[in-house]
Amino acid sequence: MTMGGVKLELRCPKKVYSVALDPNPDWTFEDLVSELNALEIKINSGSKVPLPFAKDKSRDISNWKSNGRNSSSPFVMRVFEDDMDNIDAEDEEVHDQKSMVAKRFNFDELYLSDSDDSGDESSFGAEPYLMEKVDLVESGLLELSREHQFKVKEEIRNQISALETELKSETDKSISALVRVEKYRKERSEMDRKLDTQYQRKIAEALDNHLTVVQRDLEVRSQIEERKIRIDAAYEDAKRKEAEEKLRQERAKAEAEAKRVEEAKRAEEAKRAALEAQRRAANEAAAKKASEASKRPDTDANLGTSNAQSGGPQVNKPAAGANKIRAAESALNLEQRRLQKLKQLDEEVQALRSSSNENFGKYERQIAKLIQQITGTTENVRQKEYDLLKIFCDARCPQSIKTAALAKKVVSNCKRPGNPAFAQAFVIVRITSKVPHAMDLILAELHKACIYTVPKHYSRSAFGSNDTYYKALGFQEDDEGKIESVDSYLTRLESYMKLYGALVQTEMDNVHGLKEGWAWLARFVNALPANRYTAVALAAFLRMAGYSLFRKYRNQFVKLLNMVADNFLNALKEQGDSQLSPVIVEIDSYIKDREFLREPEGRQLKSNLQSDLSVP
Repeated sequence: MTMGGVKLELRCPKKVYSVALDPNPDWTFEDLVSELNALEIKINSGSKVPLPFAKDKSRDISNWKSNGRNSSSPFVMRVFEDDMDNIDAEDEEVHDQKSMVAKRFNFDELYLSDSDDSGDESSFGAEPYLMEKVDLVESGLLELSREHQFKVKEEIRNQISALETELKSETDKSISALVRVEKYRKERSEMDRKLDTQYQRKIAEALDNHLTVVQRDLEVRSQIEERKIRIDAAYEDAKRKEAEEKLRQERAKAEAEAKRVEEAKRAEEAKRAALEAQRRAANEAAAKKASEASKRPDTDANLGTSNAQSGGPQVNKPAAGANKIRAAESALNLEQRRLQKLKQLDEEVQALRSSSNENFGKYERQIAKLIQQITGTTENVRQKEYDLLKIFCDARCPQSIKTAALAKKVVSNCKRPGNPAFAQAFVIVRITSKVPHAMDLILAELHKACIYTVPKHYSRSAFGSNDTYYKALGFQEDDEGKIESVDSYLTRLESYMKLYGALVQTEMDNVHGLKEGWAWLARFVNALPANRYTAVALAAFLRMAGYSLFRKYRNQFVKLLNMVADNFLNALKEQGDSQLSPVIVEIDSYIKDREFLREPEGRQLKSNLQSDLSVP
């Protein structure tokens, strides 16, 4: 701004848009005010004519200072291009207010003449053009403020539009997501409903199966109880009938004895009469011969005497002890008694068959069928026991026929492949507990089929031929009269010994239990020689009865096995026979591996519910 010859200008670079203001001026606001006051005084004092807008008093900024600004710090005006671009709308308003306040530097109260003839023009020549510079800065700041406001508003509008677009997009996405969520919720609800239905169906099926199993179990238990009741009733009935049969047999025996005595008396009388008649005839013949001898020469009378002295053909009798038997004397005595009972039973059966027109064959067939149907299950064993006891309680068939049939069928069934020895022994023990005399008859049949159940052994030197020796050991002949092979004989021997071992280890009401099994083992070790036949018999017996013998005799049984290992096995090894190797290995491993500690397979009877019942 130009007034006369005075020019005011700021002491800073003259730039507006590129921010050329000095950020660190070396004058304060008070200096600026004092300079303006001095300028006014100088103008007023140098003018001869009073100015219409001249101020009669200096500027008072005390009110402005009383607003809370008491600092004496210098006035600083800083304008940065980056700050102007980033300022927000609120700061722009404050800046506009400050710009409005800055207009106070325009000196509105001064009267500035437009005359070019001012005489004081020279007096202002050295003064800077301060007011003109301020107007230029203010106008630039205002322009920048307006442009900045426009840019900010445009940016705000763009941001608002972008936000609205984004908000709409997000709203669409949210709606789509809500739709998908609702759809998923419905599908999930439907799936849960189906799964719940399926789960309830499975629960119902499981409950139904459980109730079925429980009901079946209850039915099985009730059947078992009913069978026990029937068996007990049958046992009582059998016991009663047995007592009646025994009484009847005693009566029949007494009658038979009386009849035998009567017949013996008659036979004695007949014998006496026959002897008397013979004596008379002899006397008559002697008298007649004496009369004739008196007529013949003496040489003829001595003819009979010379013929008697000449002797007949000599008969070679076997030397004493020719049939050498290796066995304990007590074992032979027991065998003899059992075989005698079996012989008497056979005679009685033959007598009954010949004297009765009754057909007893159906009872024998029933017993044979029941023995063959025995398996290793609890229900089967109890059922067969019940059926056999029912047959034994039938008074229409004599007891002797049923007992003989039982003994023969039990022994003959041993040759059947896969014969369940433990189950069969359990049935035998249960039957013989009700019919005690049947045990000796079964053992007698076993002794006849296998001599090693005694135990005993024949020496080869006692027989003239191999066939005779093999028949004595128990070898069988085929239809053509040929002796069976050694392997076939050993198979049968093993089956007989398995039945005998299973029989002695069954302890429940057993009249031939572990005590007899221990005695058999001691007699075997002390009396029998070591060969292939005895080794197979010993191995089969130990496999079946060794577990129960150890449970009862403990260390004594182990000592006896040590004797077997030291004596019996060494004697087998010394023979050097390759055919003995399998049985030697079997017995040796049984002792060394202590297999008698493990329960043999088949000793546990399986029930229909897959539980186990230990054979006593």
